[in-house]
Amino acid sequence: MESHTQPLDIDIRSEIGNLRAVMLHSPGAEVENMTPRNVQRALYSDILNLSIAQEEYSQLYGVLSKVAKVYEVRPLLKKVLDNRSDRADLLKRICIGEDAANYYEKLLDMDSGALASVLIEGLPAEINTLSAYLANEYYALYPLYNFYFTRDSAVTIGNSVLVCRMANKIRMRESIIMEAIYRCSGNFNCAITDANDFHAAGSPVVMEGGDIQIIRDDILLVGNGARTSTRGIDFMVERLRKAHPEGIRHVIVQQIPHSPESFIHLDMVFTMIDRDRCMIFEPLMLNNIQYQTVHIVIADGKVTSIKSEPNILKALKRLGVDLKPVICGGDDEWDQEREQWHSGANTFCIAPGQILTYARNVHTLEELDKNGFSIMSAKDVISGKSVIGGKCAISIAGSELPRGGGGPRCMTMPLSRDRMEW
Repeated sequence: MESHTQPLDIDIRSEIGNLRAVMLHSPGAEVENMTPRNVQRALYSDILNLSIAQEEYSQLYGVLSKVAKVYEVRPLLKKVLDNRSDRADLLKRICIGEDAANYYEKLLDMDSGALASVLIEGLPAEINTLSAYLANEYYALYPLYNFYFTRDSAVTIGNSVLVCRMANKIRMRESIIMEAIYRCSGNFNCAITDANDFHAAGSPVVMEGGDIQIIRDDILLVGNGARTSTRGIDFMVERLRKAHPEGIRHVIVQQIPHSPESFIHLDMVFTMIDRDRCMIFEPLMLNNIQYQTVHIVIADGKVTSIKSEPNILKALKRLGVDLKPVICGGDDEWDQEREQWHSGANTFCIAPGQILTYARNVHTLEELDKNGFSIMSAKDVISGKSVIGGKCAISIAGSELPRGGGGPRCMTMPLSRDRMEW
């Protein structure tokens, strides 16, 4: 459903408003272009079975296409590449950033469809020089193994897009492609801030979309961990301060551990699931004394207060967002750890009280059931056997997808939601 005549007005002011449009990237050959030698560099812990991952992803795609317009990265990228000038600009950024200038002319002359595939799936190196031979690298441009996690490379806030400065070089091309799609495809109306334009290579300023949540129009929740630095948050606060010279804005920062890898982003331990409910990993969100929660207040374009809070829930309650937690994994600590590891807290709202989650996390589903959510399978929703309505948790198969390191929120970039009345 990527062909739309009128440009879409980007508008995201909550995590839970009725979803109107979303951007996805179906996992493809790039996921299979991985070996045990490069799995760690790819930021994976294991190699995925592509055919099973695609079958599982089709459930996510199928449900979302029933409730919203779905835009796909690959055809949007091809559309950008159809313009010779935009193609040249994009390739210059990629080739310079990845030390692949020798391939620029070859890439420039490729068919748009083939070039889009290469930029996503990888470009094998030409071993025709001593340097290339001794480098012992199969790829001149590495595959974008993580691109099906579209959440991380950019963030939609209000009618603006923040193109993220990714924490790992292996993912930087995702941000470059996403910036080109927003700026050049003609499909979107939005203001764009590219964090990469403000900072040189090696800068400690990094941020990723999995750490950034829009709780309310005036409340931004940000994780500070392995992928989003304090300097990255400083950059976001500065941009927010300048964008809102009047009124009050709140930024709540939650420190999260750098390990284990399942704590990679804030949305692995906290997500909104309704106007008065959230899904949490309890040991970190409620029983933690090591990692701080910090509340930053911006009033009339100036930072007027920075103070510690007991936890996210208490900070939000003071701002009028009173959330009852649903515990990922239920009451048992072992189940909590197992199901958090498999992205049990990483839910995605298609409407208030209507979420996508993994079927494998059975104890989390039981907790949702106890909290009034009816459980239905994605297959039944897609076939029409089940009709989405009321409070519900739509479960998608997840034996392979979670092994990539994320869940439904990680795999979705919302573009437009209905505004909430709080």
